[in-house]
Amino acid sequence: MREERNRAIGVFDSGVGGLTVVRSIRRCLPNEKIIYFGDTARVPYGNKSPEAVKRFSREIMEFLRSKGVKMVVAACNTASSLALPSLKREYPVPIIGVIDPGVREAVRISKNRRIGVIGTNSTIDSRAYDRGIKKIAPSCRLFSKSCPLFVPLVENRFLTDPVTYQIAERYLRDMKKKRIDVLILGCTHYPLLKKVIGDVLNDITLVDSAAAVAKTVKEVLNRKNMAADSRRRRADVKCFVSDDAGRFKKTACIFLREEIRVKKVAL
Repeated sequence: MREERNRAIGVFDSGVGGLTVVRSIRRCLPNEKIIYFGDTARVPYGNKSPEAVKRFSREIMEFLRSKGVKMVVAACNTASSLALPSLKREYPVPIIGVIDPGVREAVRISKNRRIGVIGTNSTIDSRAYDRGIKKIAPSCRLFSKSCPLFVPLVENRFLTDPVTYQIAERYLRDMKKKRIDVLILGCTHYPLLKKVIGDVLNDITLVDSAAAVAKTVKEVLNRKNMAADSRRRRADVKCFVSDDAGRFKKTACIFLREEIRVKKVAL
């Protein structure tokens, strides 16, 4: 039992963005080992078909299971919205997505019951957040907007560039008119644009799903008696990618802010 508890948590995303989730888990659960897979050969998932995203997600699950992980976090909003139900049916380990934790946090803090969400085209088109709100708080209204240019802006380090402000103003213009009081950042890249988005939207509270996911991971591990030995020193992160480990490692520092080991593997 102790050996099982000290197995790693698997985390996956289409690229580097899921490292924001890894960072939150590291803060919340420093003793947990993490194995991360970034599908850099097929990034982004946001413009892929639902069938393709489901196939990619299954292939990654098989890889993480081969590493003996005790839990998997689908840190990709697109994979969470399109593949999570089938993954939960097909695999015996606990699997956590990023949609429901973010929705629960937004509902908890919203006062006027008007909530916004921004994400990739696939995430918004899937209406996963709409279903999440309807399930948890049907009295809330949800307003959605796809913001596809935010991802390349982050990965090219245009985090506070004037062009980023211009694009954010254009994307979020309609959201301002909806009188929302909470905005869910429905993509793992978007927390790195918190300053820009916060400046554009002024007093609207931003929900970073990564922190909510880390809280859910902790709750599930404790409930299932699967948490790592608390006496163990801070555990490490091992990263695997499907293409260009060097570029991944260079970009990863934007998200994780610590040195990591990266290995390219074929699924």
